[in-house]
Amino acid sequence: MFNSIDPRVFLFTALALLTAYLLHSWYRTASAATRAGRRVDGWSEPPNFYENAVGFVTNFFDTLGIGSFAPTTSLFKLRQVVSDENIPGTMMIGHTPPVVIQAFFFITVVSVDPVTLVTMPVAAVLGAWLGAGVVARLPRYRIQVGMGVALLIAAVTFVLAIFDIAAVGGDATGLSGANLAIASAVMLVLGALMTIGVGMYAPTMVVISLMGMNPLAAFPIMMGAAAFLMPVAGLRFLKAGRYGLKAALGLAIGGVPAVLIAALVVKSLPLNYMRWLVVVVVLYAAILMLRSAVQERRKTHR
Repeated sequence: MFNSIDPRVFLFTALALLTAYLLHSWYRTASAATRAGRRVDGWSEPPNFYENAVGFVTNFFDTLGIGSFAPTTSLFKLRQVVSDENIPGTMMIGHTPPVVIQAFFFITVVSVDPVTLVTMPVAAVLGAWLGAGVVARLPRYRIQVGMGVALLIAAVTFVLAIFDIAAVGGDATGLSGANLAIASAVMLVLGALMTIGVGMYAPTMVVISLMGMNPLAAFPIMMGAAAFLMPVAGLRFLKAGRYGLKAALGLAIGGVPAVLIAALVVKSLPLNYMRWLVVVVVLYAAILMLRSAVQERRKTHR
């Protein structure tokens, strides 16, 4: 009986239950704080236009694979929407509903081998759970420099592929054997890196393409991994009370329609346009990574 069930059903069920638990906990936490007389940022008023707009813009580009954390951080700091120490929790909680919708959409409409679709996100989640402590002890700026340089090299490789000088990417929808083991090992490391603020979207695109898969196949894999990681992390921020409620609501309310619009754009892009999109995403991520490395280096040498 179970052999005839689409494996995606199990993914959707687990993700729906986890997200529902986060939303329920979010509501109960904010309500309890209000009843106790503790200040909960924005609980008594809806998000303003700017907060909704940040949610829309960042999640639109997140659906294209650009990532939402770096732009959200910049836009929040620009207007001092929430205090700096509450930005990570605000993003982790507020971006969860749009990211979960991304995962549902791409897992449904993009064909990926079921074993690959399950194995790689599970490896990323396992990496976030087991490896965060190890990775967190490494000098962050060295990780950022290494990732930034690797992404720049990957961007050059993709440009060469676009002009038929090198072979990168293909039409495969899944991996097996040694390739799947290698890709899963990389995802395990990327999951651990995500817990210290190193984005996994661009590296996942690189891994997928270098393994000969269609770059579009990266979307359900990376969105699925993020969709499972973020509610778990969000619950920790909820428990600690380290988030801005009004800003988080803005990210969620503005982000949901943005995802629906952007997902249709991604789905309709042919392979060559997808390759150019990968180049843009990877270059953007590389620049942000190297800039963050410089900032991190300065902080550690003050």
